[in-house]
Amino acid sequence: MGPLVLFRHQILTGPATGKGSGEQQQSAAAPQLLSKLFPQTAVEGTENEQQQEKQRKEEDEEKESSWKRMKLGFVFFGFSVSAFCVYMVWVFGAPDRDAEGNIIMDEFMELPTFQQYFRRMWKSMTYYQKMIQEPSREKLLPDPLKYPYVQPPYTLVLEMKDVLVHPDWTYQTGWRFKKRPGVDKFLETLAANYEIVVFTADQGMTVFPILDALDPRGYIMYRLVRDATHFVDGHHVKNLDNLNRDLSKVIVIDWDPNSTKLHPENTLNIPRWTGNDDDSGLFDLMALLVTIASSEVEDVRDVMTYYKSFENPLVKFRENQRILAEQMAEREHEEKQRNLPAVQRWRPSFLGGGR
Repeated sequence: MGPLVLFRHQILTGPATGKGSGEQQQSAAAPQLLSKLFPQTAVEGTENEQQQEKQRKEEDEEKESSWKRMKLGFVFFGFSVSAFCVYMVWVFGAPDRDAEGNIIMDEFMELPTFQQYFRRMWKSMTYYQKMIQEPSREKLLPDPLKYPYVQPPYTLVLEMKDVLVHPDWTYQTGWRFKKRPGVDKFLETLAANYEIVVFTADQGMTVFPILDALDPRGYIMYRLVRDATHFVDGHHVKNLDNLNRDLSKVIVIDWDPNSTKLHPENTLNIPRWTGNDDDSGLFDLMALLVTIASSEVEDVRDVMTYYKSFENPLVKFRENQRILAEQMAEREHEEKQRNLPAVQRWRPSFLGGGR
């Protein structure tokens, strides 16, 4: 390379001070060289750099503004929670007053002021929690009837949904409740020996109109809804201890074991009715309950415990009925044979057939 060419090369690329530094200088000098050779490229590059710089500034400002708003939100939330806590302590922790505005003395008056208010607030909160989780009253049913009125010997507690009726929904009709086959005969037959109670976890505004249409003759003596249940582990449980009845005479019919888990020995869990028209479950159940009443069972829990060991208690009861009918027929036949004279008993064997 001649001196002139080398000089021009050094002007364009700079003196060579090493491979790495030479490449960096070349890359740094390339935009300047292009700017000198092509002025329009320099203008476009400057505008792009300005736009990028402006965009970065806007993004930084937006991030800073978002962070400020978030901090203000946290401050406002913390202030609101603190104010709410103070309000709750002030309202629920204040001592009760009589009609004239005088403070009523309680067990917390001798404590320091802050402890007084905190203890009263905690007592109020547990009271409202108890209202939600426990029944609305201690006795769910009134005391049994006394002479001269007639109190049925047994109490039958029925679940409404999927035992007596089945909810059904369509686009054309919305929600409807389908009556189970045999429900009228079931209620009419059992009302003679059972105090019939419908006990369900549904709301009263749903239950009462349905039962009014289902039982126009009033065979169902009492109706218990959600406010009469215990709320345990996410389930509305029917606690028979609040029923105000002798539990040796109480039978509960339900398809959900969770709703009667406090008294499984009183419960007959039957299959859930899904709305099919060929169902005969109530007729089988009616036969079982009539048998219990006519047999004057002293403690129904023994019967419930026996049938509870089977997957379908009603199928087992039908089988027991069939076996009992066969045994009774055989016993009756044997009784007739014993009452016949000896000659009449021998005649079939001699003649090869019966009379």
